[in-house]
Amino acid sequence: MNLPVPPQPASEQPALQYERALQLLGHSGRPLPTAEPGSDAWLQGLIDALVDLSSRDALTGLANRRAFELALAREVDRVARSGESALLLALDIDHFKRVNDTRGHAAGDQVIKAVASVLQDAVRPMDLVARVGGEEFAIILPNCGSGFGAAVAERVRRRVAQMQVAIAQQQSVAVSVSIGGAFAPQWVRSTPSLWLERADQQLYLAKAQGRNLVRMEPTPVSVVSVEEKRLLFETSQFQDHE
Repeated sequence: MNLPVPPQPASEQPALQYERALQLLGHSGRPLPTAEPGSDAWLQGLIDALVDLSSRDALTGLANRRAFELALAREVDRVARSGESALLLALDIDHFKRVNDTRGHAAGDQVIKAVASVLQDAVRPMDLVARVGGEEFAIILPNCGSGFGAAVAERVRRRVAQMQVAIAQQQSVAVSVSIGGAFAPQWVRSTPSLWLERADQQLYLAKAQGRNLVRMEPTPVSVVSVEEKRLLFETSQFQDHE
């Protein structure tokens, strides 16, 4: 593929090298900027494409771990300021190692891509679906009320369980996921790691109880931890001043 390279400026400063950026975009399958090479619009298009590339998981096209962590931090802050609800789902493909061991890593990749597609289709466009590890996924659902959280998580689990993933030699494999869910504490300054820890605890419970299950925190409003209380009072405008 012949990649368009803009003319290099005549300057004593080192010339910018665009070839590698264009090659990265070409190898990823993403479209190249269509504006005149070297123009402001072309450079902006190149920057935007690289930013998107750096935030996407190469196998599934979902948000990657870095993009997920940034989004989680933003959502924790939004919930603390607005008091609106937000749900975090932590998901893990059940018995994934067995798929890799018996069907091969190519089949494992097919399973991961198929699950990613189902997860993306099972939630709203405003929700963020991320691949955060090998067979691990997470979904951030802003403005998801406590009355709907369990139903949403169950819908995701059911859609995965209903699919058959096509693999080599006209074979298919059934897949399931275990899901743990936790709501962000409202009106409380928390941290992304504490919120994720709560969801992970429910995920571990789902797997311990047999897999292909959804487990949510017992109450919609999370119990405020000691760490969150410390964060709250250290930044409170009502703390005593000498």
